Amino acid sequence: MIEKTTRKPYTMLALLAVFIVPVVLAKLALDNNWFNRAVTNKGELIQPVIDLSALLDKQPPKWRLVYQVPEHCDAGCENALYSIQQVWLALGRDTDRAQPTVLFSTHSDPRAVTRLQQDTQINVVAVNHPQQSAALSADAVYLVDTLNNAMLRYSVSEDRQSAIMNSRDMLADVRKLLKLSRIG
Repeated sequence: MIEKTTRKPYTMLALLAVFIVPVVLAKLALDNNWFNRAVTNKGELIQPVIDLSALLDKQPPKWRLVYQVPEHCDAGCENALYSIQQVWLALGRDTDRAQPTVLFSTHSDPRAVTRLQQDTQINVVAVNHPQQSAALSADAVYLVDTLNNAMLRYSVSEDRQSAIMNSRDMLADVRKLLKLSRIG
């Protein structure tokens, strides 16, 4: 009693379909943007990065939260200064790998600069040539890597609750980068 095996072609086709169909569907999904690509950073990615080597070349290699003091330090400025300090403190054991940094020029608010220079936890850097920091906006905090490249931007808010939410975003990004980085 010999039975004909007519299932072989169907079995082979089913086996090929199991392996080929998911690959084809994935390719179609990527090509046609059928889904949102996963973005894990909370800040706005700066493309291309802003090179701050001219300003920070004498500083040790650390991750930095950089803010530029404007001509008048209003509520948004105060929130930004508070945020970068609180994010740095929230890093806990990793505080030695990061540093809150404030840039100031001759046009910056003198009262805010004097107060910041008395604070030992914040690194205050003088900008001698305004064109060095022209690419930086006074209404944003920048996350700068150990090679002095500003790569993420966080908007500054005058509302205290929004500023706290922005601080949480900064902290999440800094923690993630410190976890992945062995430098700084």
